[in-house]
Amino acid sequence: MTLWLWIIGGLYLAALVYATIHSKQRTQSADDYVLAGSNVGLFLGFLTFSATVFSTFTLMGMPDFFRTHGVGAWIFLAVSDGGMVFLILALGLYLRRRVAEKGFKGMSGLLAECYGQRWGGYVYFAGAFLFLVPYIAIQIRGIGIFLEGAFPGMLPFWGWATLIVVVMLIYSEIGGLKAIIFSDAMQGLLLMTVTWIVALGCVRYFGGVGAMFEQVGQVNEALLSTPGPNGLFSVQFLVASFFAILMYPFTQPQVAVRIVIMKDGASTRRMAVAVGVFAVMLIMATIPIGMYGAVRYADLSVSDFLVNVLMFDQAPIIGAAVAVGLIAAAMSTADSQIFALGAEVRSLISGTERAVMLRTKLAIVFFAVAALVFAVLSNDQLVLLARVSFAGTAMLGPLVLAGILSKTPPGVEVIVVTALGVVVFGISSLGVIPASVGAVRMDLLLFAVLGVFTLGSVLYRNRRA
Repeated sequence: MTLWLWIIGGLYLAALVYATIHSKQRTQSADDYVLAGSNVGLFLGFLTFSATVFSTFTLMGMPDFFRTHGVGAWIFLAVSDGGMVFLILALGLYLRRRVAEKGFKGMSGLLAECYGQRWGGYVYFAGAFLFLVPYIAIQIRGIGIFLEGAFPGMLPFWGWATLIVVVMLIYSEIGGLKAIIFSDAMQGLLLMTVTWIVALGCVRYFGGVGAMFEQVGQVNEALLSTPGPNGLFSVQFLVASFFAILMYPFTQPQVAVRIVIMKDGASTRRMAVAVGVFAVMLIMATIPIGMYGAVRYADLSVSDFLVNVLMFDQAPIIGAAVAVGLIAAAMSTADSQIFALGAEVRSLISGTERAVMLRTKLAIVFFAVAALVFAVLSNDQLVLLARVSFAGTAMLGPLVLAGILSKTPPGVEVIVVTALGVVVFGISSLGVIPASVGAVRMDLLLFAVLGVFTLGSVLYRNRRA
């Protein structure tokens, strides 16, 4: 496996170096650096979108989620992702229309323009920062614990994590968003390929899909239905998760920018459909990997289970490809999010282009260091951490949709209530206050309150205009 790892890793690194140099040569302005020229076609568009959304937590987190909580994870992600694609189709063109009217340097700057005051942008940026840093961290932590288990004694977990962050910063700082998009394209193709190869091997182990579920039922029948053996997949959890993922394309800046930079509306619509197909195919492949773990490795830790199923139970060339694919996935999603936060800083500051770009690059380094520190301190529940990130940024959904859709500037009351919602959800996630009010989950309650309040405010102001 070591030989194959050097070969495949060397090829991937060479392609990454070429993409970085090529992107640097084609970057002529600050907008080229931050927005990749806003002329991305269908193929690169759907791959960069997919690679940003489906990353390390897909190949590492989702199999363990199926292993631990059962097939209800399919409802949790596949149905929610279907809704997300529908929302891109429904609202993506509205976002692009707003960008054409107001200009675009980042979602924070766009919302400041839509609301007619900078506090709209500040609240969006604060919410994105608070809940994106943990999500970035789980990418880094996920690959760190995997590599520490796969190559014991070579580097400690924090050493692997630091190495990943340094490489990521080098090519993103040099090549900008174009280099990240090329990295995404390579990662997306590699991730889909290795996931399906591993999945088919797991199905062959059982002798077919039907036999797989029969054996899982014999081990733990609760894995085959909701709410699952740990009671996670309640109706409220699934509904709240649906809304959290539904808002994802418009509340997380690294995803929103990928809608904006598509070259035209037709490419945007086709990109959304392609992302839906990619999502279903990728998540479907993680089911047999998780079921395989439920039968063979039910009592192992997360890292031991993943190392065994993804590397040691595979042919050497496949194990090496999986290792490289995971490293690529971790870098692809984390660099997109770190870079997007840097772009949000750019959209909120002013000055000469040179001064603004210097501050933007320094901000990117700061966010990378913050994510690395969080990665070292966080736990191994990758999917649940990702879900908290989705839910936290979803609190920004009404703020964003009001700015995009309202005919008149929304009122300051929407900004204030959104800020309060973000704070309440944040402290409830930390356990400072209860995670539910009576029988109702805090995130579901906050979605409802923010949505109804914002809708009422917008309707009232539009009627008075």
